[in-house]
Amino acid sequence: MRGPACVAAAVLLFSACTVGPKYQRPQTPVAPGFSEAPPQSFTESAGWKQAQPADQTLRAGWWRLFNNDELSGLEDQVDASNQNLQAADAQYRQARALIQLNRAGLFPTISTAPSVNTNRSSSTATTRAGDYAQYSLPLDINYELDAWGRIHRSITAAREEAQASAADIETIRLSLHAELASDYFELRSLDAQKALLDDTMQAYQRALDLTQTRYDGGLSSRAEVAQARTQFETTRSQQIGLGVQRAAFEHAIAVLMGHTPESLKLKEDPLHALPPVVPVGIPSQLLERRPDIAAAERRAAAANEQIGIARAAFFPNLVITATGGFEGSTPVNWLTWPSRFWAVGPAMLATIFDAGRRRAQSESAVAGYDLTVANYREATLTAFQEVEDNLAALRVLEDQAKAQRTAVEAAQQSLDLSMSQYKGGLVTYLQVVVAQTTVLQNQLTETDILRRRMDASVLLIKALGGGWDVSKLPT
Repeated sequence: MRGPACVAAAVLLFSACTVGPKYQRPQTPVAPGFSEAPPQSFTESAGWKQAQPADQTLRAGWWRLFNNDELSGLEDQVDASNQNLQAADAQYRQARALIQLNRAGLFPTISTAPSVNTNRSSSTATTRAGDYAQYSLPLDINYELDAWGRIHRSITAAREEAQASAADIETIRLSLHAELASDYFELRSLDAQKALLDDTMQAYQRALDLTQTRYDGGLSSRAEVAQARTQFETTRSQQIGLGVQRAAFEHAIAVLMGHTPESLKLKEDPLHALPPVVPVGIPSQLLERRPDIAAAERRAAAANEQIGIARAAFFPNLVITATGGFEGSTPVNWLTWPSRFWAVGPAMLATIFDAGRRRAQSESAVAGYDLTVANYREATLTAFQEVEDNLAALRVLEDQAKAQRTAVEAAQQSLDLSMSQYKGGLVTYLQVVVAQTTVLQNQLTETDILRRRMDASVLLIKALGGGWDVSKLPT
């Protein structure tokens, strides 16, 4: 029994010898707070903490913040039908299967190759010549001791890569939902522009009728009638042209939902809602909320395991092999006890010279780890930038919207005054055309600012992770 005891002791000894660095999450720069966050939304107490309302974090189904039932209904169809999500899910299942593939290395491999052969020896050989049969039923067992932690590190790396793949799914899911919301608000902004142009065309038609009446009475020139007609037809052309953009956004929404473009028809509904209040939180929470940051961090952890795997190649492989079975010359004596055979023993496989291959693999693994760490830190910095950018956009656009509202009201007053003066014969119709153009451009700008505010809200929610956090990673 001394031999088996020594083998067992060696297994326990070598199993504790794991080579390679222990993983620690790389350090990343984190600001104490978002500089662009509205100061009234935060209080400073043991760091930046969000004040009221009580619900301080985003939730799943973040699009319900916009209180738009139609948008919510469209968003709810994305997960079930979008093909990009289906592809990402297949990649995750593929990565998950690799965990079991690597885990199988912890167990022995058992194989067999039964055979029945009829042989004839050469009559000129020194051994006994003639025909003979050989019946064989072998059973081979091979087991590699994980002496240097290579197998365990492979399992860990596969698990971390599967977690990164799961985070990739959430990144794609978040991007798809955000893209659909942006496309939806773009479409509704076009509806608002069309409604504005429809109202403007009615006003321009009344102005054209007035000019024609004045021309018939000898009070206006034919050039003024032409100016009024040009203004009307130009606006109608602009209104018709919106249909191209609207159809494109409608088709894009259908494809995001996994449907064919012609299957979705949305009724016109001008954009009029204001952007919601988005709970921002503190910068350190962003590291836990963003799935792309989580994926980058998990890949850094997997790359760290690859360093250990590469370094384990410098040490010999320790394998225990065992072979046994039955072998006979006839079916009668094939499976009898005297026909048994067996062999068992350890083996060691070591590379003596490889012209620097293992060293190159080790250096490559270290460089690969440094690459993933840099990607992780860059993803973190990009996340902070995206949050700050969209917070700034919302703040600036809110001020711009107030100023633009004032500009629209002033332009409308100027148009009313110009029209009154034209009716009284004090000015030409050219002044009315200029005032009409000014009003329309300011109204379109106001509509576009609202669209940009809604888009900035969607992008801010996307930058904050859309209600996801690392606790949702599969274990």
